[in-house]
Amino acid sequence: MRHPARSFVLVTIDCLRADHVGFLGYSRNTTPFLDSLAAESFVFKNAMASGVPTYYSLPALLGSRYPLALGRDVIGIAPGENTLASELSECGFRTAAFLAANPYISTAFGYEGGFEVFRDFLSGSEVSRVPTPESGVRHRTNRMLSRACHSVPLLGAAYDELYFQYCQRAATSDKDSLESLRRFPAADVIVDCASAWLDENSGGPFFLWLHLMDPHAPYYPKLEALQDMDGEITASEAKYLNSFWQRTDLGTERLQTKRDAIVSLYDAGVHWADAQIRRLVQKLRELKAWDQCALAFTADHGEEFLEHGGRFHSPLKLTEELVHVPLLLRVPSYSERCDLESPIGLIDVAPTVFDLLDLPAPASFRGRSCWRSLTNGWAWDWPVFTECASGCSNPLDVEKRYSPRLLAVRRRDYKLVIDFASGTDSLYHISSDPHERRPLAAGEARELRKDLLNCARKHVAESCAARNFDLSLGCQLREFRLKHSIAGRPN
Repeated sequence: MRHPARSFVLVTIDCLRADHVGFLGYSRNTTPFLDSLAAESFVFKNAMASGVPTYYSLPALLGSRYPLALGRDVIGIAPGENTLASELSECGFRTAAFLAANPYISTAFGYEGGFEVFRDFLSGSEVSRVPTPESGVRHRTNRMLSRACHSVPLLGAAYDELYFQYCQRAATSDKDSLESLRRFPAADVIVDCASAWLDENSGGPFFLWLHLMDPHAPYYPKLEALQDMDGEITASEAKYLNSFWQRTDLGTERLQTKRDAIVSLYDAGVHWADAQIRRLVQKLRELKAWDQCALAFTADHGEEFLEHGGRFHSPLKLTEELVHVPLLLRVPSYSERCDLESPIGLIDVAPTVFDLLDLPAPASFRGRSCWRSLTNGWAWDWPVFTECASGCSNPLDVEKRYSPRLLAVRRRDYKLVIDFASGTDSLYHISSDPHERRPLAAGEARELRKDLLNCARKHVAESCAARNFDLSLGCQLREFRLKHSIAGRPN
C-alpha cells in the first residue's frame, strides 16, 4: 500500500481558463512546467468552479461548501467555519497563505482563519494605482460636452473616441513600465515569501496556499514573460490596450480588433505564474520535502474574451470560458499521468485532500472525495453545481447580493443553466457544442433535462434546509464591525 502524503500545497491562479494551459490542449507554450508536472499527476479534464467570480468560488475550494449555502447575503469564509486551513491546523500542520492582493480573499472576508501566517499584500504599497486624467473642472466639462454630443446622432460616438484618445495622451508618461503599471504583486514576490516560510517550516507537516494574480486584468505581465512568449508589446502599448479593452462605448466588432493582443498579455501572465511555480517546486526539492508533499493546482474561475460578447468574469453567465478551470493533483509515489473525464467541482477538492492525507474530513464539508475512485481507476457520476447571485459584480454593495440565483448543473457531457430571474433554462451538450452556441430544443433530451432539473431542485432545497444560521450571523456581525471601524477612522 502506498503511503499518504505528509504535507499539502495548494496553488490557485486567478482567472485562468482551462483551455489556456498546455496540459489541457492549448497550442501556445503558456505552462511548460505544469505540463511536465501533469505527466506525473491526476489531471481532471472537466473541473468546474463552484462559483464565479472569486468571492463565489473560493469558499467552495477552501471550505467545501456552496457559495450561497449560508445565504446570498454572506460573502467569504464565516467566523468559525471549517476549512482546509483550520482543520489541518487542528491536526498539527503548520499553515501559511501568501495571496497576491485580491481584496476578496483577505482578512475582511475571513480567509485568515486557521493560518498561522497570512499575508494578503493589501496593507502596504504593493498595490499600485493607475492615474486618471479626469478631475475637478475638467471632469465636469467632459460630462457636459458628452451629454450635448450624445444628443446628436453619430456625434456621440465620435466624441467618445476623441475623448478616449485625449485621455490616453494625457495619461502617458515616459516613466511608465510594465512593473509600475501592475496592480498586483507578481508571482515571483509571492513565491519568494513562500520560500522563506518553507525554509523555517518544512520539517514537519505543513499546508501552504499561494494565490497568484498574474493573468488578472489589467493585463500587465512581466517583461521576461512577454519575451519568452515572443511578445513585442511595450508598456505604453499595454496601457493603451488595457484602456481600450475596458471601454463600455464600443461594440464587439471594434473590441475584437484588439482581442489577440489582449490574449497575448493574458497568456504572458499565465506563463510567468508557471515559471514561478517551477521555482516553488525546486525549493521543495532542495528542502527534501517534495517526495512527501501533495500539490493541487487550479484556478478560481476563468476569463471571457468576447466568446459570448463579454469581457472579464462578472457573474452574469456560467459559460465554459468562466467555469471550466484547470485542476491537477500531484501525489507522491504516483508517477504516471492519469486523465479523468468525469466532471468534478472545486467543492470536491478539500474532502479529496483529506482522504489522500489519510485524515478524516469534517462533517460540514459538502463536497465528495474522489480519492478512492482515483486510486482504483473508477469513474464517478455525481452532478456538479456552479452558482452565483446573478449580476452581483460588487459584493460590497449589499443590495446586489440579493440578486436572483444563477445555477449550472453539469453531469457527464450535459450542462443545464438555470436563470432564476427569468425562470428559463438552457441545456447544452458540451462535447458536441463546446462553445455553447446551440442549446438543445425543449423537446430534446427530455429525460435528461428532467433529471438535471430535479438535481437543481434538490440542491437548492438541501442548501436552504442545511443553512447554518450561527455562521451566517457571524458573517453579518463581522461586516457590521468592519463597516463601523472604517466609518470611525479619521480622514
